[in-house]
Amino acid sequence: MKIALIGTGVYGMAIAKALSKNNKNIIMWTEDPKKYEEYKELGYIKSLIPDVEMPKFIKLTTDYEKACTNADIIFITSTAAYVGDICRSIKPYINRKTIICIASKGIEDKSCAFLSDIAFEILKIKHISIISGPSFAVDMATNNPIGLSIASHSKKAIRCIKEVLENDTLKLRDTTDLIGVQICGSIKNVIAVAAGMLDGMNYPESTQSFLITEALNDIKNLIAALGGNPKTITSFAGVGDLLLTCTSTKSRNFTFGRVIGAGATKEEKEEHLKKNTVEGYYTLKSIYKLIKHKKIKMPIIDLIYKIVMNDENPQLLVSFLVNKK
Repeated sequence: MKIALIGTGVYGMAIAKALSKNNKNIIMWTEDPKKYEEYKELGYIKSLIPDVEMPKFIKLTTDYEKACTNADIIFITSTAAYVGDICRSIKPYINRKTIICIASKGIEDKSCAFLSDIAFEILKIKHISIISGPSFAVDMATNNPIGLSIASHSKKAIRCIKEVLENDTLKLRDTTDLIGVQICGSIKNVIAVAAGMLDGMNYPESTQSFLITEALNDIKNLIAALGGNPKTITSFAGVGDLLLTCTSTKSRNFTFGRVIGAGATKEEKEEHLKKNTVEGYYTLKSIYKLIKHKKIKMPIIDLIYKIVMNDENPQLLVSFLVNKK
């Protein structure tokens, strides 16, 4: 079975390392010639996961055709903004039997579409799935126990991805709730920014737990409003990922929130965003636009948007939590 991974960011490398336990025919695609040369020379990309060497049988290419032709499963691990472009680029090299697994988290900014819907629309195939859950890349790459949700309407996709990805340290729980899993995977990055704000203002873990609990209820209601299964909030993709992202300094979303909470100027925030990929910042725009378009009330998102985008006082978050109905 040939497996291709599109995107050689830190998470893509971690998934490739996990896949290598069960599979030998793995090829990764990168758009970056420097990464390609570094990988050829060192056997890993030092700037991404230092000292985590990849098995020598994992190949790297800058050619979509070489990566995707005859691939049985293609993992897309880029940031959410590029999923549509990637689908258009790989379309000539796939067929109706190809299985697509999207590990990206987020909602497309312009259309507010879920990534699975974008893939369905462009690729016109049925074996499309999403994986999501509490998993820092370095933890996966270093063989620590991890649980993920896999969502698909295709039994074949779920069966085959479990076959290649599950191993002695990685567990997958399946669901058909594509909407709920993607909402959880997207919005948790936004809530993590808010959790970071509380930390930046020196509020304790008790206050962060206050935020997480309120957010869980709001996310559950949002899933229901958009046609998903509210029970998904209790999955790896739901409470599992929310807890991890909202409580760890490894999270770039949490770290960005901490910068805001500590009183950073507008210029300092912009500089931080230039140097770091903060998915929660971009997802906040999409989620805000989506709930306005769907006429869904979600005051916590409204407030986070005002603080992050309009530079309002982050202390408003605490007042909001205390006074929230």
